[in-house]
Amino acid sequence: MRIITYNVNGIRAAMRKDWIGWLKTTDADIVCLQEIKASPDQLIDLLLIEAMGYEHYWFPAEKKGYSGTAILTRIKPNNIVYGCGIADYDCEGRLIRADFDQLSVISAYFPSGSSGDLRQDFKYRFLDDFQAYTDKLVTEYPKLVISGDYNICHKAIDIHNPKANAKSSGFLPEERAWMDRFIDSGYIDTFRYLRPEPHQYTWWSYRANARAKNLGWRIDYNLVSKALEKNIQNAAILPEAIHSDHCPVLLDLAL
Repeated sequence: MRIITYNVNGIRAAMRKDWIGWLKTTDADIVCLQEIKASPDQLIDLLLIEAMGYEHYWFPAEKKGYSGTAILTRIKPNNIVYGCGIADYDCEGRLIRADFDQLSVISAYFPSGSSGDLRQDFKYRFLDDFQAYTDKLVTEYPKLVISGDYNICHKAIDIHNPKANAKSSGFLPEERAWMDRFIDSGYIDTFRYLRPEPHQYTWWSYRANARAKNLGWRIDYNLVSKALEKNIQNAAILPEAIHSDHCPVLLDLAL
């Protein structure tokens, strides 16, 4: 099973950059999208997605042109769950889940706190509530994949300039400590599990030619519960896909 997570920073803009053509080359079974910034009625290329064998499920934010998540899947899900039952997050389309016979897959778009203290506090509340949500969920679905944009760099190796960004949202000590606790509660960062090398990023600022210089952050992850550890086959970051300020992250599971 091949799973790809991708913050597309606007699915309509990505489609104008031949995102559909790229998708055809991936051979992905499940694609988790974040920051879709659109509802399905605004998309003209859904038939092209369906022609590749994908069912598609969209959870846009109530606010137009903002946030939102989606899951495309070639494997028919048993169940689709929109949101986590907390209105503050569900109105922003932060989480969508697909349940299958062998596992459950979440596409999650964690809030950013970069706009100020109010949103940083909102982010901290989300982190606590997400931990509680997944603590309960994993008892029902022990084989759990949590794919998405976490908006957190976990370790110094995951950011191009850790000293300069020590007080930046996304690399704050409290956020990184949450990642420690979350992973320690029973998850595996599949990319780092297989690939310890530095300078591997998934997001670059549009400013200062950051992507060309590889001055980035690794904030997009495919985390899996410990029950899937033996199934991890391959993990990769795909920086050659340029439809967004993020790039896709791939996970192959042998099931």
